[in-house]
Amino acid sequence: MAKPSLPRELLLALPKSDLHVHLDGSLRLPTLIELAKERGVKLPSNSADGLLELVFKRAYRNLPEYLKGFEFTVACLQDAESLERAAYELAHDCRAENVYYVEVRFAPQLHVRGEFRVRDVLRAVCRGLERAKREINQRPEVRAGQVPAFEAGVIVCALRFFLPVFSEHYRAYFEALPSAPAEEIHALASLELARAAIAAAEQDGLPVVGFDLAGQERGFPAKSHQAAYQLAHEHFLGKTVHAGEDYGPESIFQAITDCHADRIGHGTWLFSKKHLRDPNIRDKQRFIDKIVRYVADRRITLEVCLTSNQQTIPELRDDLAKHPFRLMRKARCSVTLCTDNRLVSRTTVTDEVEKAVATFGLAPRELKDVLIYGFKRSFFPGSYPEKRNWVRSVLNHMEDVFASAGLDVRAGRR
Repeated sequence: MAKPSLPRELLLALPKSDLHVHLDGSLRLPTLIELAKERGVKLPSNSADGLLELVFKRAYRNLPEYLKGFEFTVACLQDAESLERAAYELAHDCRAENVYYVEVRFAPQLHVRGEFRVRDVLRAVCRGLERAKREINQRPEVRAGQVPAFEAGVIVCALRFFLPVFSEHYRAYFEALPSAPAEEIHALASLELARAAIAAAEQDGLPVVGFDLAGQERGFPAKSHQAAYQLAHEHFLGKTVHAGEDYGPESIFQAITDCHADRIGHGTWLFSKKHLRDPNIRDKQRFIDKIVRYVADRRITLEVCLTSNQQTIPELRDDLAKHPFRLMRKARCSVTLCTDNRLVSRTTVTDEVEKAVATFGLAPRELKDVLIYGFKRSFFPGSYPEKRNWVRSVLNHMEDVFASAGLDVRAGRR
């Protein structure tokens, strides 16, 4: 990676957001070791160094190896105490690097056990986030208005594909519907999750702000989950979809047309003709031009995760400059930088920003644009006037931080 044109101290100080971060991929390593010991989960190593060597690596051979670590983290997050702790610590870890807003996403279905149901899982995670938020926002500098308040929301993740062994919750679907095609079971599980998320937000008053679809894209189209997204849409939940990471631009097209997506998780192959596989699309360049224009014009934000993309996509492994982030910026798309998984990818938002600045030569005003998109396009849990005032406080602070480094980014505001 080239040396960034902006010092890391500045990048650390700037207010940032993280709209795409998985709870089960972002535990503190000492916490994972402690939880595993307390809950009888066998790890490949009982030391931090050993786990970093064997499981949570700097580079992975393929996506299955990347996903291996989730077997251990999910196994340690099967009760309210562990989930609340993980969320609480993640919020503090984010704020420690001046991330003022985080949307924590995860699949609560993977954490259901016995009478501990989806809404119980969501209550535990939200307790952790809210406890951290109260502590952070009681700090003198926040109360005095010197820095913005810390805010957080939760995004629930449906899965495109699952098997009975994934969790007790999923096993129950296959046992109750032994004759149903797997695709129907996947769709029903997503619809039921949407109902639980809506109840958590509307009845329990939890900051559940969005609905997501994760998992293997190839062979498991987003369209199968259309009913769940329609329900989320009718209840005004924010909608994001993992798309264009494991499949081509038509996957992104499905996300925005069939699932009302406000944002796209990754969107890596938005510009790639070779990843277009629909034989009905004959003029590939024309299709890409139109979908890029649609995404840019509707401000459908692309949640870019540079490190995890580099770790899981062979084409990017040796040269991050091949990442379409530059093309996204050139097309004037709304893009924001995210971690995906702080532990599994061994990264922070500051690391992601530093990579973007170094690899793509972002100037201060360009960086300001990218950072502010994360706040503007968030699924903020408050009212719109509250969000406007909060984003203004973030923008003012951001401009002050740039100014303290001798950089005036106030002019030419877009």
